[in-house]
Amino acid sequence: MKNHLEVFFTALKLGCTSFGGPIAHLSYFHDEYVTKKKWISAHAYADLVALCQFLPGPASSQVGMAIGLSRAGIFGAILSWIGFTLPSAIILIFFGLGITTMDVTTHNHWLHGLKVVAVAVVAQAILGMGKKLCPDKERISIAIITSVILLFLNSAFLQVAILFFSGIFGIFFLKSASDLPHEPFHKGNKTIGSVFIFLFFGLLIFFPFLRELYQNQTINLFDSFYRAGALVFGGGHVVLPLLQAEVVPSGWVSNDLFLAGYGISNAIPGPLFAFSSYLGAVSSVEPNGWEGAIICLVAAFLPSFLLVVGVLPFWEKLRKNPNIRKSMLGINASVVGILLAALYQPVWTNAIFSGKDFALAITGFLFLEFWKLPSWIVVIATVLISFFIY
Repeated sequence: MKNHLEVFFTALKLGCTSFGGPIAHLSYFHDEYVTKKKWISAHAYADLVALCQFLPGPASSQVGMAIGLSRAGIFGAILSWIGFTLPSAIILIFFGLGITTMDVTTHNHWLHGLKVVAVAVVAQAILGMGKKLCPDKERISIAIITSVILLFLNSAFLQVAILFFSGIFGIFFLKSASDLPHEPFHKGNKTIGSVFIFLFFGLLIFFPFLRELYQNQTINLFDSFYRAGALVFGGGHVVLPLLQAEVVPSGWVSNDLFLAGYGISNAIPGPLFAFSSYLGAVSSVEPNGWEGAIICLVAAFLPSFLLVVGVLPFWEKLRKNPNIRKSMLGINASVVGILLAALYQPVWTNAIFSGKDFALAITGFLFLEFWKLPSWIVVIATVLISFFIY
C-alpha cells in the first residue's frame, strides 16, 4: 500500500507541474524518477523511453505507467496514470462545461485567440519533430507525400494505411544508424502480457462491429476515442487530426469548440491526451458532461495502458529486431506529414482570416521556438492580446 500511495502522489505532483508537452514531460520524469527517487537507472529509463516512442499513444503517459507498473504492479500503473492525468482532466472538464454556456463564434475575442495560438503550437511541434524524425531526403519525402495525400483525401482509415505503408517502406529503404540503449527494465509476465495485447487488438476490432449493430452513442464515443488512442504514433499533437475527423464531421463538437479546447490544453500541465475529456464534456449529444468526459478519457488512454502492460515482457526480444527499428523510422516520418496536413486543416483554416491573425500566430511561434517561453505563458499572453487587437 505504501508503494501504491507513493506512486500516486509522485505522479500527481508531476501532473500538477509538468508544463511544455511530451518532451518536457520526459525531462520532468527523468528528474523525479531517475535523479531524485532513483526508482529506475538512467540507462533503463532511456530504454523505456525508446519503447514508448515505438508504441502508439502518449509517450510520456506510457513511461509513467511503465514506472508505476515496475514499482507497484498493474494497480501501480493505473494509479500512475490517474495521478498524472487527473489535474489536466479536471481543468479541461470544467473549462468545457463553462464554454458550452457561451456563444462560441469567432466574435469571442479570447476564443479566437486560442484558435490562433493553436497555429503557433502545432507549427512548433512540426518543426521540432521534423528536425528529429526527418533528417534525410527519404524521410522528409515520406512526410511531404503523406501530407499531400491527406490534404486531398483525408480519413482516419487512410491515415492508418499510410502509416502501415510507411513502415513497410522503412524496412526496405531506410537504415537505422544507431542501436537503442540497453538495460533490462521490467520482464513482467508473458502470459499476462499476451492477454493484454489480445485485448488491445480485440477491442480495436470488436467495437466498430458493435457500433454497427447497436446505434448507441456511448458505444460510438468509446469506439472513436479508443481508435484514436490506439492509432496515434508520435505523441499528443498527432491525436489532433484523428479526433477532429471523428468528432467534427459527425456534429458532436463544432470546429470552434474543438480548437478552443486544443488551445487551452497547451496552457495547462499534464498530458495533451487529456483533451479527450474536454471533448466528451462538450459533446452535443449524450452522454456528455462529466459522464461523457470520463468515457472519452478512459477510452483514449486505455490502448496505451494495454500496450505498456502487454509489450514490456516481450520488449527485450523486439528491440533487437532491425526491421522493427527501420519500420518505425518510416512511421515516425509519416507522423510528421499527418501533423503538417493538420496544420492547414483544421488548424489554419479555422483560425487565420486576416493579417492580424497571421501576425499574432507568428509572434506566438517566435516566443515558443526561439525565446523558448513555456507554452502556457504564450497561450495566456495571446488570449490577452486578442482582447486589444480584435
